[in-house]
Amino acid sequence: MTAKTDENTEAEKTAEAERTAEAGGDPVAADAAEERDVVDEQDAADDLDDLDERAGADRVPAAPTGVTAGAAAVVSAALGLAALSGTWVGKVGSERETLMGQIKAQGGTAAQQISEIYGDAWHTTALVNGLFSLLALITATVVLTRPRRPVWVRAVAVAGAVLGGIGLFLSTGMYFDLFLSLPTAP
Repeated sequence: MTAKTDENTEAEKTAEAERTAEAGGDPVAADAAEERDVVDEQDAADDLDDLDERAGADRVPAAPTGVTAGAAAVVSAALGLAALSGTWVGKVGSERETLMGQIKAQGGTAAQQISEIYGDAWHTTALVNGLFSLLALITATVVLTRPRRPVWVRAVAVAGAVLGGIGLFLSTGMYFDLFLSLPTAP
């Protein structure tokens, strides 16, 4: 440790002797020259910082890449497609309602059995698909209302909105038995 300190001290003394020799043997002039060198280095660094700031002000801000909006548009289209084709959640809910209906309908009339076993399952499927359609429609609407999106993002979002709208229409009709009604008991 002391060897390194001695080496540093020797190096400092050598550098100071060189500055004094350059200043014509005047230690005060050597110190003034050293201060000028330090000030010149600081001025050069400040000039570089000023150039960087001016260059940054002239730059055009980067256009948004649209990755998040693109992902949201794809999710919207996928939700719309899932709403039209049915989802695992809808299937599980439908089967649960079928089982519950079988338990409740034991010993009931034929109309009650049809309603409990098939009707509730049908309406549960319609409700779940309607929720997926609504999510697709909301997601697509949010993406479409944001400004400056790439064309492909807008196109996929429109597809998601259309699929969500169709799914919502079909789910509503299915829930209220507008397209197909439950069979009736003789």
